[in-house]
Amino acid sequence: MARAKTSNGAKPRRITKRKAVEDHARSYFDALAARDAEGMLEHWHEDGVVDLVPLGVFRGREEIGGFFTELFAALPDLETTVTRLVAGEREAAVEWRMSGHFTGTPFQGIDATGRPVHMRGIDLIEIEDGKNVSNTAYYDGMAFARQIGLMPAQDSGAERAMMGAFNAATRVRRAVADRMAAR
Repeated sequence: MARAKTSNGAKPRRITKRKAVEDHARSYFDALAARDAEGMLEHWHEDGVVDLVPLGVFRGREEIGGFFTELFAALPDLETTVTRLVAGEREAAVEWRMSGHFTGTPFQGIDATGRPVHMRGIDLIEIEDGKNVSNTAYYDGMAFARQIGLMPAQDSGAERAMMGAFNAATRVRRAVADRMAAR
C-alpha cells in the first residue's frame, strides 16, 4: 500500500485500497461533472462495460465515449452532483443527481424538446488495477421520458387514455389467443 505524505511531521498513514477506489470514483465523476468524455474514458479499461439499465449495454471505450459525447451534446448545460459515495476494495456505489435542459442535439434518436430534465440515480462501479471494468447505472428512464415529453405526464388524461388503449389491446389479444386454443 502507498503511504500518504504529511507536511506537519505526523506519522504517515496508509492509503487503503478503499480510499484509492473512492478517489478513482470521485475523479471519474469530476470528469462527468465537467462534461469531459475524454477525461472519463481515461478511467476505463479498454474492454470496460457500462450497463445503463433503462437504455442498454455499451462495450469498450468507443461505445462508452460515444454515449457520453451524445449525452453532453444533447444536454449542453448538464450539471452532475455526487450526493453519496461508498467505496469497497474494488467497487464503488455512487449516488448522483443530474439536471439540465434538453436543448442540444438528438439523444438516442429523440430530437431536443428544450425541456428541463432532473434525474437521480446510482452507479455501481467495479474497478481493477485503477481502471473501471464495469458500471451498472440505475435511474428512472420513465421519469426521463416524461420530462422530455416522450411520454405523457403521470396521472394525466393522456396517460389514462394510453393505458386504456393498451389494456383494450391486451384484452383483444387474450381473447384471440383463447379462441385459437379452443379450436
